[in-house]
Amino acid sequence: MGANQQTSVPSFVTGQVLTAQQVTEINTGIPVFADTTARDAAFGGTGEKVLAEGQIAYLEDTNVVQFYTGATWATLGPTGLELVSTTTIGTTVASVTVTGAFSSTYDNYIVNVIGGAASGTPTYLNLTLGATTTGYYSSEIYGKYDSNTLNMISRANHTAFIGGAVSTDNIALSYRLFGPNLAKTTHFMTEAPLARTAGDNWSYAIGYLNDTTQYTAFTITTVTGTLTGGTIRVYGYRN
Repeated sequence: MGANQQTSVPSFVTGQVLTAQQVTEINTGIPVFADTTARDAAFGGTGEKVLAEGQIAYLEDTNVVQFYTGATWATLGPTGLELVSTTTIGTTVASVTVTGAFSSTYDNYIVNVIGGAASGTPTYLNLTLGATTTGYYSSEIYGKYDSNTLNMISRANHTAFIGGAVSTDNIALSYRLFGPNLAKTTHFMTEAPLARTAGDNWSYAIGYLNDTTQYTAFTITTVTGTLTGGTIRVYGYRN
């Protein structure tokens, strides 16, 4: 918790004696909150200021300044990507779960898996949302560095979002997820510089999960082999 973090925005009355903490909070200028949950709980309660248009707030978890439009919170500054979370891949693991990855702060996300090494030649990775292991529909196109032929694989009612493979000396894979925390179908795109078997050198996949669950977590899983080292970074597109 930062030194300026607070849990409420008080509403003062005439003649009220302020505490040192209250004066300190006023001196920060913009109220500082741990996250959107703390921000929303800070207004409208007993002794708290009523949330109104023009209110400003700073969020520690995403390092953004927001303003209230009278109907919703919006982020100040240009649109772009914000780092949401960073997860380190352990030693000789077959799966890595990232919790708290998705929220109402962003509609769309990028998940990058990079660095480290993998066993197998190559190790193929999948991504599941929450604990859902059915209802994934996708198509994958992949190619070889020594061939002009494109290959395609389609999966109906699969167990996960398919992704490209990673090599024994490097992990490089990127997922784009559209609406994982919205109450609607989640769509995805995957890009990888390596693909399914030795000699393949890129793959591209698209698809969707046929449900309307609002997800907050995901798991990256190897089809065969294990991962050692590397990093999973989640980025949210500013709305």
